[in-house]
Amino acid sequence: MLKVLEALEKSTEYLNKHGIDNSRTNAELLLCHILNCKRLDLYLKFDQPLNHSETDTYRDYIARRAKFEPLQYITGEVEFYGYPIKVNPSVLIPRPETELLVETILRENSEENLMVFEVGTGSGCISIALGKEMLNAEIHGIDVSGDAIKTARENIKLNELNNVKLKERGIADLDTSKMGQYDILVSNPPYVSEDEYKEVQKEISDYEPAIAVTDFGDGFKFYRIIAEKGLEFLRPGGKVYFETGYGMAENLVAILEEYGYQKIGMIKDYADIKRIVKGVKE
Repeated sequence: MLKVLEALEKSTEYLNKHGIDNSRTNAELLLCHILNCKRLDLYLKFDQPLNHSETDTYRDYIARRAKFEPLQYITGEVEFYGYPIKVNPSVLIPRPETELLVETILRENSEENLMVFEVGTGSGCISIALGKEMLNAEIHGIDVSGDAIKTARENIKLNELNNVKLKERGIADLDTSKMGQYDILVSNPPYVSEDEYKEVQKEISDYEPAIAVTDFGDGFKFYRIIAEKGLEFLRPGGKVYFETGYGMAENLVAILEEYGYQKIGMIKDYADIKRIVKGVKE
């Protein structure tokens, strides 16, 4: 029988040969998922033999990863802001930098009974994190993808939330019944430009949903639409928070200025990239 250490060494070599970065880490995390243990515990199991089922599953996982399928899609889960999130190819994999978006909103908004609106909810990770941390808030989210909404609703159930409500809807079809009532508008929209999309990693281009990654234009299409719509459904003094990409923040600031937002600011992530752009509707 194949033992844990031997399985890790062979898998690391195989992944490295196929051009997978951080091959050892990938091999360890996939085996941890199968054995339901933490990486630290794995080091105590080096001499443990894998049974036939574990070996077969591990070989399948490694073969999939060698084809650049994201590790998170293979395991079907990821942690975001400390909460479990199910993921699959219908939704974008939550990135660690997006936690800064949640962190910023929580730091700047401590009022009770806030109304929050998220555009492009995807897996629901942002709305769920806000819902868990702002128990008295009412959070509404939309996504144009029915499969994404289905996944997000599974995540809402997984995290036992009743203050997050989602609808399958595009930005152009917003419910007008609550216009002017929202305190916070948040979005991490598709912002990779059409040209940049041609150069993204295979993990992204071959597996993640294109409509969640690129706007098939200059990268600013949805920022313009959301900024304009925000004037309709944000209350006076309501705030907008966007995540954006490298080198895009200044242009996004200009878009918010164009639509009359005030108190516009930028926040850098831990890599010193201007990641969050925010503004206030007067």
